[in-house]
Amino acid sequence: MIKSAAALLMVLAPTFACAGEVVRHKLPNNSTFPIAAAVEVPAGATTVYLSGMVPPVADAAAPANTVAAYGNTQAQTVSVLKAIETQLKGLGLTMGDVVKMQVFLVGDPAMEGRMDFGGFMKGYSEFFGTQSQPKLPVRSTMQVAGLANPGFLVEIEVTAVRPISP
Repeated sequence: MIKSAAALLMVLAPTFACAGEVVRHKLPNNSTFPIAAAVEVPAGATTVYLSGMVPPVADAAAPANTVAAYGNTQAQTVSVLKAIETQLKGLGLTMGDVVKMQVFLVGDPAMEGRMDFGGFMKGYSEFFGTQSQPKLPVRSTMQVAGLANPGFLVEIEVTAVRPISP
């Protein structure tokens, strides 16, 4: 009985030590896919919800409201995540504070109307799962019929958590 109590304490000790921190659970089976399986947010942490963001115009010479004006899925993903990073910085947060992400991808005309998940992942992987920013959010990615502008292929909204001050 004493041995089992000691073993239980050793298993739970890391949980108690991190009680005030965000806990990110890895995907099972040693997956290297750059999202978390689950994220636990401690009581008392401040949750920050960012509205969905869409890409800025990348090529003003291209016809308005076209994919050419905003770039392909990878380019749009990078520009949207840069805008999110800037907005978070203005709030005193970083991409490492993002705990949840919802991604809306429009089918790319260049891909016969299918979403360019590979292009999205190339852009996403510049910001998450890197050596400089290893903290992964939970994430949903879905193809939608359309967004507010016919040139938009990407819209991303995130939820971040402000760490509890000691």
